[in-house]
This record gives sequence, structure tokens and C-alpha cells, in this order.
Amino acid sequence: MLLRIILSKDDIRKIQIDGLPETLDEFYSFLKSKLGLKGDLVVQYEDREFDNELCNLMSLSDLPEGKATLKITVKQASESYHTDSTLDTASLSSSSSSCEGIFPRHRPWPDAFEIPRFSYDVELQLKRGNEAYQENGTLLNIRKYTKSEILDKLAEAMYSYTACPSREEYDIVAQSLIKKHPCLREPGSAKGWYCWKFSLKFKMGNYRNKLRVSGCSELQVNRRSSGPKQKPKKAKKAKKAEVNFLPDFPEGRTQNVMEEERLPIMEEMKKKKADIKKVNEMMVSTFSLRRKQIVEEPPVAEVKTKWPDLFTEQQIEAEFTRITSADLRGSFFSGLEQHLPRLLQLYRASNFPELKNVLSMLEEDNSNQTKRAVILRGLPYFLREDPSKFLRTAEPIDMEDSMTRGMNVGIVLVKEGEDLLDISVVLEEQIILHGIKDYSHAVAMLMGLLYALNIDYPKELQYTFEVIQKVLMNIGGEHCSARVHGLRNRLLRKTV
Repeated sequence: MLLRIILSKDDIRKIQIDGLPETLDEFYSFLKSKLGLKGDLVVQYEDREFDNELCNLMSLSDLPEGKATLKITVKQASESYHTDSTLDTASLSSSSSSCEGIFPRHRPWPDAFEIPRFSYDVELQLKRGNEAYQENGTLLNIRKYTKSEILDKLAEAMYSYTACPSREEYDIVAQSLIKKHPCLREPGSAKGWYCWKFSLKFKMGNYRNKLRVSGCSELQVNRRSSGPKQKPKKAKKAKKAEVNFLPDFPEGRTQNVMEEERLPIMEEMKKKKADIKKVNEMMVSTFSLRRKQIVEEPPVAEVKTKWPDLFTEQQIEAEFTRITSADLRGSFFSGLEQHLPRLLQLYRASNFPELKNVLSMLEEDNSNQTKRAVILRGLPYFLREDPSKFLRTAEPIDMEDSMTRGMNVGIVLVKEGEDLLDISVVLEEQIILHGIKDYSHAVAMLMGLLYALNIDYPKELQYTFEVIQKVLMNIGGEHCSARVHGLRNRLLRKTV
């Protein structure tokens, strides 16, 4: 196979490779060795289905046969999440600077929580206290104002990641505090941080209340009505590890101003060839208005009328990144590729007849694309759930309303005999996307839409979607249900 490698504008090379490796990791290792590169790579290929526009390489099966053009960049540790997006590179580079001040949070909860620096006098007390603790085990006799400042700073740091930390996240912060400043350990606590954890909970509650009074949209949305007793409403909060669930309007911009900015997007989308870069910039600038409207849970048809561009694949991916700070295709397909061999092994070892039927798809076509579809279509059966309301097969002559009747969230496969003609994503009995090239891409787009439109996972498939989000995509994976946690453990074991 012949590869044209673009490293920079002035560095374009040609490489001959006898045969592709079996895995993507092996291919990356080959590229690093052949090109003398170090660090993490972002590899993009020219996709003929999109007029040779660049797309991130998620599977070797995506490469065209014979020859391919690849663009390779070495990922810097300080790069923001925008680097990983599959959006047009120019659009991202131009919009990344405009995101500053629009999104209050730019990354999810970190793997290691970093304790912030405190005021000079508090840092001085802690320095002396830590020295004494190292010397003879003496604990710091902490003063009231010192403890108050520590808790204030920690609450502010925690809120930069999430408004409502989980029990495990409170544990992590309290542990991190004691690890960095051992002089703050509690002598009467087995772990040394038990009371710090509860103090943090109270402080975080007070901090949220202060922000609510100050007009924070994310916290005001669930305020109680002062009128007559009403039926309690469903709490509007991040449920799927959203990083930017309901951001405030940018400084100096009101709802009316942003509503005026929304109208040009609709006009641009009416053109035969819309300016994608311009649309992306306008979608970024109106993000907080859009989230405010969507969190109120309007019908999907109403959202589609107001925000038509939100229902294109490019903006579904972009909106997902704005909400989660993760790359939709990147996280979905990398997780799918990682767990694909082990899941196939578990499926084959199971005794579910429905899984046997799904696995039979591989007898006719053993391609990587079919393996992905088998994993996703078999997941509900493996988790003992019923996908009958989620996945339907239709014929080209069927009317749209008959295809989607009673389907709130789902995917429709349009087939003529054994030939797959079309794949569509359905929400609220309406076809939202169609013409999708394969089943795994349809599921990825559906996940993006569920985040973009703030739609809950269907109850009959709650574990299936939890696995996709928390195990495959690794979003909010720290907190899993018992069933999903059990599957994750089985995936990490070497034996069935």
C-alpha cells in the first residue's frame, strides 16, 4: 500500500507498506518508527465519501485500498480538547479562541485532583505544619479562618469541574488535601479525612446557594416556585457527566441579543452551500441560549425549527464536544475498538439464543465494520434488555410514519432483501438523520443527539446506553451501576 504522509506544509513524504498491521496501535507504532516521531499522534485521512475532507482515523478499515493520504500531527500535552475533534481543522482553530468566556468548564473531573494554592499566610502555616509533621508527627492546630479559606478554595476548584460532586469525588478531594498537607490529618479519624469530607459537603452547598442568589443559570433552573403548591418538577441537572450543562450567558450579552444572533444561522442554513466556518462560530456564540432552551425540554420538532444546523452530523459532534469536552467519534470508536475482541469472546461464550443470531452476521461478512455492528446490536441481549422498541427493519416502500410509530428513541434499518439501503436515527417518532453509512456510526450520532437535546436514555435500554457512555466512551465512568460494573470487570479479565 502506498501512503502520502503530510507532516507539515513543507514536509510531505511517500511511504510504501507491504501490508497493514492487524491493529490501529501497531499501525501508529509503525508510523512513529518510520517517520521518527515521538508522543501521541493524531492521524487523519482523506475520506472520499466527503470529497476528500480530513477525518480522524478510527479503524484501519476506513483507509481506501491501494493508496491513501494521511495528515499526521504530534499531539501536545497542553492542547485543548478541540484538537481531537473531527470537525474541519480550520473551523476549530478559528473558533477555539472564541470559546474563551463562553464555556465555564473546559474539561471533566480530572484523574488526579490538584489542590489549589491558598493565600500566602495560609500557605506559610501549612508549610510550617507539614515540616513539623515530617519531623515528629505533630498535627496543625488549625484556626477557624484558615479552615474557612481552605474550604472556600476547594469548593471553588470543585465547582470548576462540576456543580454537584458525587460522594466519590468528595472522597478524592479530601484524600488529596491530606496527601498534600499531612499536617491537616484528623487524629480521631481512621483515614484522617472523614470530617474534611463532610465540611466540604456543607461548604459546597453554601457555595452553590451563593451562586444561585447571584443568578447562576445552572443552579437557578431548579429553584422552587413561590406560588401555590405545584407538582414537583423533574430536576434539571447533569445526568450523563455533562461538563457544560447550562452555562450562563457571556458577559454583556442578554437573551434578546443572543436571540438576534440565532436568526442569521437559520438564514445561512437555507443557502445551497452554507458557510460552515461562519455557522460553527455562530453556534459556539449562541451555545448558552441554546442550552437554556433545550434544558426546558421542548419537543424535538421545535428545536429542529429553531436550530436546524444542530441536526447535521458536523454540529452534532461539535455540540457534544461543547457539552462534554470530549470528542464524539474519537471516544466512541476508540473504546469500541479497544473492547471489541473481548466482547466478541464473551458473546460467543454466552448461551443467549438472540446473541447467536446476531453473531451469525459474521459468517457472511467478517469485516471490522460488521464486528462493530455485532457488538452494538448484541449488547442489549448480553445485558438482559429488550431492544425490540429500539431497532426496527423496514422496506423502501414503507411509509415514514409506519417506520417510526411508537419509537421514541431508536434506529431504523431500511433493507431490500438482504441489501441494506439506509440507516436512520429516530427521535420522538421522527427521522432526524438518514443516509448514515453503517450501524456503529448511527449509534455514535444517536449518542451525540441524546446529549445535544438533553434526552434521557430509554428505560428499557438503560444499561446498554450506560455501557456505551461509561465503558466504551469512558465518560463519567467512575460511577457505574452494579450490572455495568460487573461487565467492566469481565472485560478486564483475561478469561471468560
